[in-house]
Amino acid sequence: MSFISAAEQYKILAENTAEIITEEEFKKKLEKSVAENKPLRCKLGIDPSAPDLHLGHAVVLHKLRQFQELGHHIIIILGDFTGRVGDPTGRSEMRKQLSEEEVLANARTYQEQIFHILDPDKTEMVFNSEWLAKLNFADVIQLASTLTVARMMEREDFSKRYKENTAIGIHEFFYPLMQGYDSIAINADIEFGATEQKFNLLMGRHLQREYGYEPQVAFTMPILVGTDGVHKMSKSLGNYIGITEPPGQIYGKAMSISDDAMEEYFRLATTLPSAETDAILEDLKNEKTHPRDVKMRLAREIVSLYHGSEAASEAETQFRQVFQKREMPSEMDSYEYSSPAGIINVMVDSGLAPSKSEARRLIQQNGVKIDGQTVESIDLALTEKKEQVIQVGKRKFARVRIT
Repeated sequence: MSFISAAEQYKILAENTAEIITEEEFKKKLEKSVAENKPLRCKLGIDPSAPDLHLGHAVVLHKLRQFQELGHHIIIILGDFTGRVGDPTGRSEMRKQLSEEEVLANARTYQEQIFHILDPDKTEMVFNSEWLAKLNFADVIQLASTLTVARMMEREDFSKRYKENTAIGIHEFFYPLMQGYDSIAINADIEFGATEQKFNLLMGRHLQREYGYEPQVAFTMPILVGTDGVHKMSKSLGNYIGITEPPGQIYGKAMSISDDAMEEYFRLATTLPSAETDAILEDLKNEKTHPRDVKMRLAREIVSLYHGSEAASEAETQFRQVFQKREMPSEMDSYEYSSPAGIINVMVDSGLAPSKSEARRLIQQNGVKIDGQTVESIDLALTEKKEQVIQVGKRKFARVRIT
């Protein structure tokens, strides 16, 4: 295939990145790629430690899609081997090691969800156990000899834990070495990660030099703030938007983000051209467009990415019906339970709450209603009734029949 010019590619690919290490090296790699008509080898490593992808994960995947559309080769490394150690990045304590069965189960989910964004016909997917499991102890010693303890302790999380006298496992030191070795195994030209992954990405550059390879360019991507507008998007914090969630749920969550976070979401969570995003935000700034209408456009764009424009239009219609006309949604999931059914168990089973502790918190904060009446007790038992509607917050509804 033929490539567009290196300058044109750079302009597209450098947009909305946090840092490119280094920009000059990246320009030279692009120029060489065009001159030799040879795609760059672009690496993303994912440890399948949690099975569901959300918009925060999607930021880097959409950048990979841009590289893919420009003709470059995408390699997804599923860390079935590194995942057993667990990335210590951002950890204040030792991460629980996952079993091989847990890692592989999560990996299958990632394989399914990644292709909501990437083109499966243009994506190579490999497990890093293919090479890491074959290293003998002499190989491991050679790998470890390329780095000093002082350099490893430059990591903020290790340094902080050491000062606080919190345990650091020797095996955790091997995580960045293993991730860096992945770049050698596949001869990566580019590696991608969030800003908090910078140490690991630079380790790939370091090891490639040590082993006589041309060092990769490190692309760090911004971290998307969660729907709470405070913390990074995280499933454990409940401030996430999952890419496989139903259209109405994605739309409703997008409408809940703060006005201050809209620009970040337009730039990182949609694929709108920068010029179009700039125009939308300029109209908002000059009060030519109401913030609610801009947010609805944002929600529509996000839903369209994962479910299509028709589903986005239907989600918007439902949102208007529920929130602007104060009506119940015309369609909602239905469940049937035997009497008596505890409200906590019903909420978790129907997906209205992710856990029993969260269900209790929602009830205690008066965030749960049954047929419009606020639930006041976490011990409420639902008894025989043909049908009733449980509402959690402003966006979640379930029709429940007790028999």
